[in-house]
Amino acid sequence: QVQLVESGGGLVQAGGSLRLSCAASGLTFSRYDLGWFRQAPGEEREFVATIAWIGGSTYYADSVKGRFTISRDDAKNTLYLRMDTLKAEDTAVYYCAASLRTSGNYYSRPAEYKYWGQGTQVTVSS
Repeated sequence: QVQLVESGGGLVQAGGSLRLSCAASGLTFSRYDLGWFRQAPGEEREFVATIAWIGGSTYYADSVKGRFTISRDDAKNTLYLRMDTLKAEDTAVYYCAASLRTSGNYYSRPAEYKYWGQGTQVTVSS
């Protein structure tokens, strides 16, 4: 049974930082592309960042580029998202996801990811 469990969310002031973690079990972690998505109330789930299973290439949404950093530790089966210079518009539930990518350089659509965590709330006060 595959499980992805996010942690590290919370309330932070604008300009602050948070680091999210996603602990995985039940899958061969190192074989999966991993991604972070977020969903604000009344909005669709949107792509934040992804990291490839081979080579560790990373891709970011334009809205977070230069502020967020995605990384992975395959020895610990854990995915991370370092978020700096947070803005009020970053407020959302953040989800980690795993995908067995078979084409292209990266996946950015939710439908392309097979496994999902339950989400962790990030609230940025202005």
